[in-house]
Amino acid sequence: MENSFLSEFKQRDYFNQCTNCDELGMLMNKKKIRAYIGFDCTASSLHVGSLLQIMCLRMLQKYGHQPIVLLGGGTTRIGDPSGKDETRKILSEKEIEKNIKNIEKIFKIYLKTNNPKTKPIFVNNYKWLGKLNYIKFLRNIGKHFTINKMLSFDSVKLRLDRDQSLSYMEFNYMILQAYDFLELNKTKNCLMQMGGSDQWGNIVNGVELIKRHSSKQVFGLTTPLITLASGAKMGKTEKGAVWLDEKLLSSYEYWQFWRNTDDRDVLKFIKMFTDIGLDKIEQIKDKNINDLKILLANEATTMLHGKKAAHKAEETAKKTFGEGSVGDDLRSIKIKKEKIKDGINIIDLVIASNLLTSKSEVRRTIKNRGIKINNNPIVDDTFNISLENFNNENILKLSHGKKNHVIIKIN
Repeated sequence: MENSFLSEFKQRDYFNQCTNCDELGMLMNKKKIRAYIGFDCTASSLHVGSLLQIMCLRMLQKYGHQPIVLLGGGTTRIGDPSGKDETRKILSEKEIEKNIKNIEKIFKIYLKTNNPKTKPIFVNNYKWLGKLNYIKFLRNIGKHFTINKMLSFDSVKLRLDRDQSLSYMEFNYMILQAYDFLELNKTKNCLMQMGGSDQWGNIVNGVELIKRHSSKQVFGLTTPLITLASGAKMGKTEKGAVWLDEKLLSSYEYWQFWRNTDDRDVLKFIKMFTDIGLDKIEQIKDKNINDLKILLANEATTMLHGKKAAHKAEETAKKTFGEGSVGDDLRSIKIKKEKIKDGINIIDLVIASNLLTSKSEVRRTIKNRGIKINNNPIVDDTFNISLENFNNENILKLSHGKKNHVIIKIN
């Protein structure tokens, strides 16, 4: 198992469950295989919560295997109940197709496309799900599923136990996901499906369907659910999702997300979300925690946005936090000079800058000295911003706490 895909998969703490680990290990050491992960396209971008799955696909390529990226144009039209408390909003077909195109661009950043043997194969399950004949599907596929077993899966049980509605449409999701695996096995010789631990039941369904339908041996492999040391879900912050698309989240804000990692999570995240070798991680594990956080932020940002963006983000952070000056990579907004001449109340400026969303929240924060102009705390919520607060370059820095900043520019 040395230097094998599964060996590193386990050492980087990606491993949760596998349908037949020993046999899969022998197969992957003997020959190169194709494996897939499915991604529903409910938004125009994936966020950090999907990054572990992307790293799994990168690792497949590293060991010469070929990843299949399934972008669920069909299943997105229905909605996976796994881990959900309520029915997913149904998107229009136009929205789904637009999301698919945007998400595919993200994968082309993380996955290498130059080697024909390992470059990702992109598939859209609407291609086959959209053509299904319902009667034929029930006869050929539906007969392999029992209601008793379907009701036993956590994705269904949790919703029913809470007396939350589960539509018949969502209930069918697990059958369609199993059918996806069967289709990819038949048309692409795909031998493994990977996914998060919440997908285990769906993946097992696919493995069993292929065995019953085609008498072939395929495999399922899952990763653990990643939570932060604080208990929060990976990929979510107070401000919302940590998007992988720069249009939704700047490279600087992405860098800051990793830089602000809890001390208890840093080494785990270096192991999971960077390409740094395991031997090197062992050598650096006792380094200063802040140096490790910067290393994590630089590596993760380089992977997505490039080395130049990561360096720029680090320099901006040094200027903003270390030197007390203004970094050039911070989010900025423009305000007309006429408005500044008349004076803008600090509360209105904070809300216009999206640092906080309600006036009462701004007042409380000012009371606690949490709002600053050019690093100087504001102590009075009647304070008005004037031209005097801007520097020679007609800019000022507005801050909420130590980590949230925005540059105000006179237009």
